[in-house]
Amino acid sequence: MKKVAIGLLVAAIGAASNGTASAWNEGGGEQEEAMRLSPDPLNGMEVFDACTACHLPEGWGKLDGTVPQLAGQHRSVLIKQLSDIRANKRDNPASTMYPYALPEAIGGVQDLADVAAYLEIMPMNPQWGKGPWKPDTSEYVQGQQLYEENCLECHGKAGMGDAEQFFPRINGQHQRYVLRQLHAIRDGKRRNANLEMIEESEDLTDEEMRLIANYVSWQQVPKDQLAAGEDREPRRLATSGY
Repeated sequence: MKKVAIGLLVAAIGAASNGTASAWNEGGGEQEEAMRLSPDPLNGMEVFDACTACHLPEGWGKLDGTVPQLAGQHRSVLIKQLSDIRANKRDNPASTMYPYALPEAIGGVQDLADVAAYLEIMPMNPQWGKGPWKPDTSEYVQGQQLYEENCLECHGKAGMGDAEQFFPRINGQHQRYVLRQLHAIRDGKRRNANLEMIEESEDLTDEEMRLIANYVSWQQVPKDQLAAGEDREPRRLATSGY
C-alpha cells in the first residue's frame, strides 16, 4: 500500500470567465491523459488510504482551513489540481505536498484518475466549517452581494462550479479554507490561479474576503450528497456511475 499523502489541495475559489480558461488551464500532460482514462473508483479507494492522515478517511479535511474538504469535488478539478502539483505548477504551504504527489510516491496517471473518481462520489461532511455570520445578518447579505458581483458567473448561484470548465464546487467547503485561498490568489501565492480570478480579487479588501468566504460557507449542499447523521463511512461506491 502506498504510504504517502496525496497533495490534493483543491482550489476553493477559482472564478474565471468561460472564455479565458486557456489562460490558466492549458491542459495537456497528465491532466489530459487522466481525463481520457476510464476511472476505477475501487482502486481509487485503495490509493486514498495513503491520504487519510491529512484529508481524513472521509475526505472531509479540517475545519481550521489547513486541509480542504475533497469529498464531492468535481473529478476534473481534482485531476487538474493534482496534475498541477505534480508538474510543479502549484505551490502548497512550505511546498510539503510536492514530493508526496510524485508518480514514484503515489503511482501513475491511472491512479490519479482513479482517486479523483473515488473522491467525487464520497459523501460530504454534513457539518463543514461555517463562518460567524448567519443568513439573518447584514454581513451575510453583504457577502451575498459581493459573491454575486465577483463569483456567481463561474461558481453558480448554489456554488456548484462547473466540472467541464474545471471550476471547483465551493458549497460545503470550509470557510477558513475558502478565505485562505482568496488571500493566496490575491497575493500571488497560487501560481496556477485563474488569471481572471486574480484580476477579480486584486481589489478586494480583507474584510470583503471575509464576507465572501462567510457567505460561501452557508451555501447549501444537496442532502443526498451529504453523509447521513453520524455516518462517516467513506467507502460508498454503489452510486458511482462509473
